[in-house]
Amino acid sequence: MPNKTDAMLKLDNQLCFALYSTSLAMTKLYKPLLDELGLTYPQYLAMLVLWEQDGPMVSEIGERLYLDSGTLTPLLKRLEASGLISRIRAVEDERRVHITLTAAGRKLKTKAAKIPDCILTAAQCPVPELMALTQQVQALRQRLVA
Repeated sequence: MPNKTDAMLKLDNQLCFALYSTSLAMTKLYKPLLDELGLTYPQYLAMLVLWEQDGPMVSEIGERLYLDSGTLTPLLKRLEASGLISRIRAVEDERRVHITLTAAGRKLKTKAAKIPDCILTAAQCPVPELMALTQQVQALRQRLVA
């Protein structure tokens, strides 16, 4: 007869695995959609931040994406090399770098607008259910990082 420890250590009972494997499936779903835009998934996330607010500092983008500068800086350099963003050092403090969209970066938003509908279709869930799930996962994240 299985005991409580056995049940607790079953892979399918692990929230971490459910989140991890779902994240892998989601990233796999996004890949062909993002390939059409010439973006990786992390680059897409950075562009989402910039489409919400053009001109944030690198540190602000890092806070939104939960990424450190060692991960974020190369990602932003690749976006700059692709002509989607510009990195502008603040005059008052050269350590502060603002990220702004180029015309190409702003134009890419129009092409990206179809992605959420594709994800909704693949998820086969009503929008309110997906929004509730998103809010639950965000609340969990906030508790874990606190």
